[in-house]
Amino acid sequence: MKKRYMQWRLRFFTKPTATSPRLQKYIDSNRLRTLLLGAFGSILITLSSYGVGWIADSSGFWRNNLIRTIRYEVSWVIVCIIALSLGAMIMCREWLRIYQKMGTWNNSSLRWMIAIVTCWSLPQVFALTIYSRDMFSYYGQGMVMAHGLNPYKQGVSEIANFMQNGADPQWAESPPPYGPISLKIEEFIARIVDGNIDLAIFLFRFVSVLAVVGILFFVVKLAQLYKYNQTRALWQVGANPLFIASFIASGHNDSLMTMFMLAGLYFAKRYPNVYGGVLGVTMVTFGVGVKPLALVVLPFVGLLWAGNNASWVRKFTIWFISGIILLAELAILGYISDLGFGWVSALSTTGGQYIWYTPIGLVIGFIGLFAHGDSFDAVKKILENIGKLLGILSALSFAFVGRYRNVVRYAGLAILAMLFFSPMIQSWYILWAVPMIAATGLRSHFQLMWYFVTTLFFMAYAVCDQLYISPYLNDFNQGMARLIAILICLAYIVYLMALDPATRRMVYLSFHPHQVKRTITRMWWQLFPQTRERLRARRTRQILQKH
Repeated sequence: MKKRYMQWRLRFFTKPTATSPRLQKYIDSNRLRTLLLGAFGSILITLSSYGVGWIADSSGFWRNNLIRTIRYEVSWVIVCIIALSLGAMIMCREWLRIYQKMGTWNNSSLRWMIAIVTCWSLPQVFALTIYSRDMFSYYGQGMVMAHGLNPYKQGVSEIANFMQNGADPQWAESPPPYGPISLKIEEFIARIVDGNIDLAIFLFRFVSVLAVVGILFFVVKLAQLYKYNQTRALWQVGANPLFIASFIASGHNDSLMTMFMLAGLYFAKRYPNVYGGVLGVTMVTFGVGVKPLALVVLPFVGLLWAGNNASWVRKFTIWFISGIILLAELAILGYISDLGFGWVSALSTTGGQYIWYTPIGLVIGFIGLFAHGDSFDAVKKILENIGKLLGILSALSFAFVGRYRNVVRYAGLAILAMLFFSPMIQSWYILWAVPMIAATGLRSHFQLMWYFVTTLFFMAYAVCDQLYISPYLNDFNQGMARLIAILICLAYIVYLMALDPATRRMVYLSFHPHQVKRTITRMWWQLFPQTRERLRARRTRQILQKH
């Protein structure tokens, strides 16, 4: 029995052995094939979007005979569902395969990575809206602004025939959870398109593409500051299929907020003085002007401004000064936009929503099986408030632990901690934090595989959840479409995890207990470096005692 236990321990708790030469050659070779297959997956997504993507009723696409054919014939709709699901999963596979083929991640690899990001992203610039229809609500809010109304007080229902422009009905009376910069961009686009909803959607996507370029720029710059490989950072962010889907195909304004958060952290890190600190806080202000969530990174910009080995008196002083600067700049933005601080009252717009795959959302859903009506609403409100409190406290706690060199990483972890306790997480929410963590290094196999599995889950969920199926089809509805997409995505995930000779090997290596233990130990040491110092001191004393 003891011998069998030792064999089991040796197998599962020691470093995995190398692969065979033949398998290693298959895993490492042919970067061009990965580039082309990923581009093929992106093209599949773009083409299928014309069959199951979102189109406003007022869109000019409805005058196209081909569009009407593929959207109103069940056989063509099914083909588009299959193509969309396969395209998303193929991109996920090839994204993982990049890691196995880049080798030394040198300057030559950087050129390959830029080519990959470009070839994978470009097709989806011309896709119809998929994975989300938030861009239609941007247009509706822009129309409200263009008509001289305050979107924090009047909903998009104030605009005649607003439903024809594709906005989700939940925004009919709800104030937008966006800041004045986002709303002024929406107003500008709504004015120049003169009622052309298709041009408006393309311009919203173009703004998001510019923000994506900014995100990748600051990710590379932060990676340089942290002496982390730029090619790996670019792979972890720019080539991520979820990043491309959310910030290009869906055109979320979160890309603009994320760019400003990264810019704030970069300038405060690059220039740890008054100039860099004020510029960093200003970038955070612009981020808040897009979405108020950008406030989360303000304490970390303050830490970077305070500098290494700063006393707590200096840190709190810098935090106070940062807050004053931010409030003053927000007041100026509110005055220029004539919107004031209306975004404060809009922070509760997304309240009351929950989803099953979050811890708080799972508890709320479970309680909903037994409680109904006012009692359920009361319990849900309590749990939401508990989640918000825990999220805020856990996010702030990262500003008080660890070392100065990990501040940017802690900013990303603070956002993830806040999301963990939120009852509602959309697929693109994790992209707020990923660039900060990737720029400072996702190094271990386990960290990378956690990132990959999370991306795979949210990509599959977005594909299945955001399909537009005409209600006028005979014997086919959105539920049946989702079932087809779920089955295809699940089958492909099983293939990646268990059957594919290249990816299954990486899954095994990444979830090996040796890697899990190593990752957990490193994370603990980063958060509590004094533990590592005490351990080293104890080992040193033991060695000295022996000798």
